[in-house]
Amino acid sequence: MQRKDVREVYKWKLSDIFSSDEEWEKAYASLEAGNDFSKYRGTLGTAEGLLAFLKAEEEVSRRALRVFLYAHLKRDQDVRETKYGSYVAKITSFFTRFESETAFSTPELTALADDVLDGYLADPRLKDYDYMLSRIKASKKYTLSEREEIILAQAGEPLSTASLAFMMLDNAELNLPEIEYEGKKTPLSHGLYSVIMNGKDRAKRKEAYELYYSAYRKILGTIATTYYGNVQKDIFYQRVRGYDSCLQMALFEEDVDESVYRTLVKSVREATPLMHHYIALRKKIMGYDKAYMYDIYPSLVEDAELKLSYEDAYDLCIKGLAPLGKEYIELFKKGRDEGWIDVMETEGKRSGAYSSGVYGIHPFVLLNYQKTTHDVFTIAHEMGHSLHTYFSNKNQPFAKADYKIFVAEVASTVNEVLLLKYLLKTTEDAKLKKYLLNYFLDMIRTTLFRQTQFAEFEERAHAMAEAGEPLNQDNLSRLYLDLNRAYYGDAVEHDENIAIEWARIPHFYTSFYVYKYATGITAAICIANRILNEGERAVSDYIRFLSGGCSTDPVSLLKIAGADLTSEEPFKAAMAEFAAALEEFEKLS
Repeated sequence: MQRKDVREVYKWKLSDIFSSDEEWEKAYASLEAGNDFSKYRGTLGTAEGLLAFLKAEEEVSRRALRVFLYAHLKRDQDVRETKYGSYVAKITSFFTRFESETAFSTPELTALADDVLDGYLADPRLKDYDYMLSRIKASKKYTLSEREEIILAQAGEPLSTASLAFMMLDNAELNLPEIEYEGKKTPLSHGLYSVIMNGKDRAKRKEAYELYYSAYRKILGTIATTYYGNVQKDIFYQRVRGYDSCLQMALFEEDVDESVYRTLVKSVREATPLMHHYIALRKKIMGYDKAYMYDIYPSLVEDAELKLSYEDAYDLCIKGLAPLGKEYIELFKKGRDEGWIDVMETEGKRSGAYSSGVYGIHPFVLLNYQKTTHDVFTIAHEMGHSLHTYFSNKNQPFAKADYKIFVAEVASTVNEVLLLKYLLKTTEDAKLKKYLLNYFLDMIRTTLFRQTQFAEFEERAHAMAEAGEPLNQDNLSRLYLDLNRAYYGDAVEHDENIAIEWARIPHFYTSFYVYKYATGITAAICIANRILNEGERAVSDYIRFLSGGCSTDPVSLLKIAGADLTSEEPFKAAMAEFAAALEEFEKLS
C-alpha cells in the first residue's frame, strides 16, 4: 500500500508537533542560533546558580526533544525519504554538541561538599530536581575529576568499537548461506531464519538451524574476541570508577538494588523443573523420539489465529483492559480517535512497532497492523507504553517525567496479560483457548526463563574476566552449553550448535540489559493479578506507579503497584501462573 492511499483515520497526526516542515526548520534554526552554557560554569555552588543552569538546560532540552520527535516520526513514515533522514542527523548532531556543552555540570556538582548537596535537597526551589541531585550525591564516590571525566568521555567512542564490530559482523559480513525456501534459493537472513524456526516444516527447520550456526562457527574466534573486548570495556570503567564489579556498576546506574538480580536468578533457577516439564510436553505433543532446539519454536496449536480487522482488534483490547478503569479506557480510546497511531503497513515505512513521546505532547504509536493474534496484542502492548508516558508526563515535572528502562516494559506487559486473561475467560472456542495458553507459556519461556539464562551467562562471563580468565570461544561455549542444559532439561538435545548461541545475541553488547525483560514480565504478572483480584484499590496504586516517572528509584515505584522485586514473592507468583497455564494446557492436549 502507498501512504497516499491510506485514510487519514489510520495516520498519526504529526501536526500536533509542528504544523509543517517549515515550522520544524524554524524551530531547529532557533536551537542552532546559540545556547551559551559556558556562562554557568563555576556557578553551581549556589542554589541560585544551579537553578538558573537547570532551568536553561531544561528549556533547550524540551525544545530539542520536540524537534527530534517530529524528525524521527517523519523519517519512519518512509525511510527512503532522505529529507527526513537528514532532519534526524541534524538534531542528533545538535544533541551531541549540547551534551558536550553541559558536561561540566556533573563533575562540578559531585565536587561539592555533602552538606551543600544536602542543602540543595532541602531547598523547595529545587524540589523538581531532588531525585537527580540525590543520584549525584550517591555517585560522588564513583565520579572522577573534571579532567578525568573529559578523558573518559573522549574514550567512549574508541571503547565502543567491540559493539560496532559485532554489528558489522552480524549484519553485513556474516555470509549466511542460501537456502531453498518457497521454491527458490534465497539468502538465509536473520528474519527468514526466525520465520522458518516458527514454521511447521521440521526438515526445513533443521536445515536452517545447521546452516545458520555454520556461518557463526566460521567466525566464532573473531566474535569471541569481540565479545571479550566488550567485557574488557566494562571492566575498564568498573575499575577506573571504583565499583566492586561490572554488575554493581550497571545496576547502580539504573538505581536498582543488586538483590533484585540475585533474587531473579535464584527464583528462576529453582523453577526450571517447570520449564523441563513444558519442553517434555512439547516433545510428546509433536510426537518426536528426540527433540532438538529447533523444535521449541513452532506453536503447538495450528490455525487458531485471531484474524480481526484493526477496528475489531482495538475494541477487543478495550474490553480486555476494562479492569484498568474508566480514566485509562477513555485515554486508550483517545489514542485511536485523536491521531496518536499510525496503523497501516506502507511501502518504505519502518517495520515493527513502537511508542514514542516527549514531554508536553501526547505519545505516538507506530504499527504495521496485520490480522494476526500477535498484532492484536501489539496494540495493547504499545498503548501500554504510551499511557505510561502519558501519566508520567502529566503528573511529573520535566526533570522527573522520563521513567527508567528498568520499568519500561511493565505497563506494556500488564496490558498483554490482562488481554490474555480476558480472552481465556471469555472464549468458548477450545482450540483458541489452547492456542492462547500456548502463547502465554511461550511468552514466559522466552521473556522470563530465556532472558534470565542470558543474564546468568553475562554475569558469569564478566566474573570470569574480572578474575583474570581470558574469554575465548571454548570457555564461552562451554558456559553457555551448561546453562542451556540447566534451563531446558533432558527432553531436548543440547548439540554443538546451541553451544554457540551466545555468539548471535546483540543484547550482550549492552551489558546487563536483558534481565530487565525478565523482571518486567514478573512485575507485570504480579500487578495484573492484583488488579483482577483487588479491583479499584489495585488500579489506584497502579496509576500512581504509571504517574511516578523517575520521582524515586524504579524498585520503589514498583512496590507502590504491589510488586516488590527485592522479595521472592513476585517471582513465585509468576511461576505459579506458568504452572497453572501448563496444567490447563496439558489437560486440553
